[in-house]
Amino acid sequence: MSDNDPVLDPTEGFWHARKVTRRRLIGYGVATAGALGASMAVPAPWRAAFGQAKPYKIGTLQPLSGVAAAGGINGRPVELIVADDESKPDVGRRKVEKLLVEDKIDAHAGGYLSNVCLACMPSYEEAKVVNMITVCLDTTITTSKCSRYTFRPFDYAPAQAVAIAPYLVNKLGKKWHIAYLDYSWGQSTRDAYIEQIRKNGGEVVGTTGIPLGTADMTAFLSKISGEFDGIFGILFGAPAVTFLSQAYDLGLSKKYKMAGDGAMVEATHLPALGQKAEGFVGVNRYLPVLDPPLNTPYHKRFFEDGVARLKLIDPSGPLPDRYTQSNYEGINALRIGMEKSKFQGREDSMKLIEALEGLELKEGDDFPQGDKLLRKEDHQAFLRQFIFDVQDGKHRILEVIEKEKTIVPPACTFS
Repeated sequence: MSDNDPVLDPTEGFWHARKVTRRRLIGYGVATAGALGASMAVPAPWRAAFGQAKPYKIGTLQPLSGVAAAGGINGRPVELIVADDESKPDVGRRKVEKLLVEDKIDAHAGGYLSNVCLACMPSYEEAKVVNMITVCLDTTITTSKCSRYTFRPFDYAPAQAVAIAPYLVNKLGKKWHIAYLDYSWGQSTRDAYIEQIRKNGGEVVGTTGIPLGTADMTAFLSKISGEFDGIFGILFGAPAVTFLSQAYDLGLSKKYKMAGDGAMVEATHLPALGQKAEGFVGVNRYLPVLDPPLNTPYHKRFFEDGVARLKLIDPSGPLPDRYTQSNYEGINALRIGMEKSKFQGREDSMKLIEALEGLELKEGDDFPQGDKLLRKEDHQAFLRQFIFDVQDGKHRILEVIEKEKTIVPPACTFS
């Protein structure tokens, strides 16, 4: 926060922290969505500023329960309507239908679990409403199941795998065992890493799928054995903490190198993991550090503001993570597209799509993570990646892979 930013509750913060045309809409992740509750109308102090202008209705589907659990645009206010998908695809689909039919949203920005995102994508396409995904990582979202109405303004597994596979094979070990959450995201991510490890001269000697919602992973971990160099984990949230904790307790962390998706050791996990995360090597699009190249004034403002706002929601003071970053930057990408296309409502969805296709997003206050390209062919973004390890309970950047080196060919045909 700057000295001019008032300290407010997290709901008011979206509306009062900056000028009408500035950048604050919803980008503080699932925790903030939970704090906002079921819906949010334009606060009274802003009604006079906007006059009688009709608000844009932006829907956001978030997992406010279950296992996963703003300023104006174009001179008009924004009404944020939050729906809880309960971390269930069927519930998510029903909630999206309500957003589209009853709430009549103009656009959507959100989504967390990939199986929920995939279940809801056909509804946005049928209603001809732009869907800006802000967390879901399943590869097929922008490949085999792509939609002209869906965009992903952050990375996906093929780009992550291209970034870290050379490091895994050349610096950590040739032979790997992959453990993954056994649902759409984990499966597609597993396949991407198998391909890139092999392309770089490595070998995947085995895989272990762990069902989503498994509380005790001992039965799965105890079967991981053999002659190989490392275990690569593809898990997030509480399952990641359970996996790393039990792997350590069973002695796997001493026998093998531990590596994986950056979601394994987000900042919120590190206090719970303690010594059990030490030495873990991962890849992530965002790290809550102020070391180069994340020592810019843009990232410092984002980081400090995120810390302050998250502390209002969680007194333990969690640091912003990649979900905070992608929610924040996702809504900014949508806003820029709306401004560029002079978007007025659903009838302008195709204009909005055309404005977003091929859009270059430049590092700055709106995109503190760095430059991005939102590719026209498949609506997939490419951005720099950070290879890191965990030392003394903190993330340490080992290598920066620029976005140009993460690009893979498009594998999408819009119907």
